[in-house]
Amino acid sequence: MKLVAIGRLKAGPERELFERYAGRIRPALTVTELAPSKGSVQEQKRKDAAALLGACPDNALIVALDEGGKTPDSLRLAEMLSRWQESGRPIHFLIGGAEGLDSSVIQRAESVISLGKLTWPHMLVRVLIAEQVFRAQAINTGHPYHRESRPD
Repeated sequence: MKLVAIGRLKAGPERELFERYAGRIRPALTVTELAPSKGSVQEQKRKDAAALLGACPDNALIVALDEGGKTPDSLRLAEMLSRWQESGRPIHFLIGGAEGLDSSVIQRAESVISLGKLTWPHMLVRVLIAEQVFRAQAINTGHPYHRESRPD
């Protein structure tokens, strides 16, 4: 699995937290960081889309992280991850730049998911997706990390 993102995650607490969760994922979640582009909003989105899609092989199963996507709960994401992994295709999670994803990325994506209606800094999105992929794997393997019961 690979996370392809616009921008660079600098040293600090966000990177440490990302590495904590990414290090638990099997197979490993690798990261490709791409430089943000410059220009008008439309130019940035177009250039970022070309860079993001260019970092993915033709057979990649692309999961775009976008505020307009579906908002699965953790159990549903675990089901989705299991199905994606069964495809045998390399899974690539794509995170756009500050202006979001171009429609060409959304159209190419196999799945478009949102981490909720709140706006998250792109660096925290990396942490959140790494934790949720780890959680999904824990759910799928029966590991006790995920607690299904909720307090009353």
